Amino acid sequence: MAARAGVSRQTVSNVLNSPEVVRPATRNRVQLAIDELGYRPHASARRLRTRQSSTIGIRLDPVAGGISGSILDRYLHALVAHADGRSMRITLFTASDPADEIAHYARLRDGADIDGVVVTATQYDDPRIEWLARERMPFVAFGRPWGAERADDPDRLWVDVDGRAGVRAATEHLIGRGLTRIGFLGWPAGSGTGDDRRSGWEAAMVTAFGLGASALAELTIEATEGVPNARIAVERLLASGAGLDALVCASDALGLGAMMAVREAGHPHFPVIGFDNTPVAKAVGLSSVDQRLDVVARATLELLMGPEGTRVLPHGSAAADAAHRLITPQLIVRRSSHLAPVEEAGGSKAFDHNEREQEE
Repeated sequence: MAARAGVSRQTVSNVLNSPEVVRPATRNRVQLAIDELGYRPHASARRLRTRQSSTIGIRLDPVAGGISGSILDRYLHALVAHADGRSMRITLFTASDPADEIAHYARLRDGADIDGVVVTATQYDDPRIEWLARERMPFVAFGRPWGAERADDPDRLWVDVDGRAGVRAATEHLIGRGLTRIGFLGWPAGSGTGDDRRSGWEAAMVTAFGLGASALAELTIEATEGVPNARIAVERLLASGAGLDALVCASDALGLGAMMAVREAGHPHFPVIGFDNTPVAKAVGLSSVDQRLDVVARATLELLMGPEGTRVLPHGSAAADAAHRLITPQLIVRRSSHLAPVEEAGGSKAFDHNEREQEE
């Protein structure tokens, strides 16, 4: 193969194992020779030679159930698909709590069973993040390390969805249709993800209407995750005569509960927007914010392995300006819901740049 491409064996090895160190023209020439000869690297021999397992570990969370329980499943599916394209494997394990998860990290690393890990369901002052950084074990967190003093350090790699931007786009969508009393239905304060999403709604409402803290509090509803909890919370608010025009929700589960409550209260066209774009949201015509999990999975591997790499990079390899990815989500506005686009002058339907229309 080296002779076919007119390069050295070491260059071929670099193309296969560290393509980022090879000039694009040379890399393309070697890749052409690989394709012409139908070469496929021997994975087992490669692992013995490099002393790497070509495996990434990730904890499989307990079955979440509910409307939003498929989010991690969809992310894992995309991660496995993209990892396979890089000749990497994903190994799943379970753990009862963060301490148990850390113990699994140590055992898998000491047994040379994994080269790095992906951390999910990040939390404030996450002990897993601090342990991995201290041990200099390669990792990427799906979710920002909320509350960590060094969260922006390049040795703490993370990829996350910009919930603030997504909820702000949803709120601005409603404002653009002439609505003013737009409420936010979210989880109790203290959740990094939930607080981030609420901040997007707050920013849109403050910018548009100049609302103060007390006015924002009047438009905020808190409920723990789940359709019944959201339904009860919204029913109570409607009964109080709050006079809402619409609701933006922190999840599709909360959105579905809100949708049920407003319809039962005799407001079938009351606008509700969820977050996560789950299959249930699509089925019932609930507009929602899509996390673009395929993009998130691809970014996870790019941080862990480089743009085109086929092995996990050593801890601390990332440049300061390339250690974190904040993915902009996309607002999905569905025709079948009560959020059909308004007709603009000239008969065309207007959408913001980060929205798209989905036929049902």
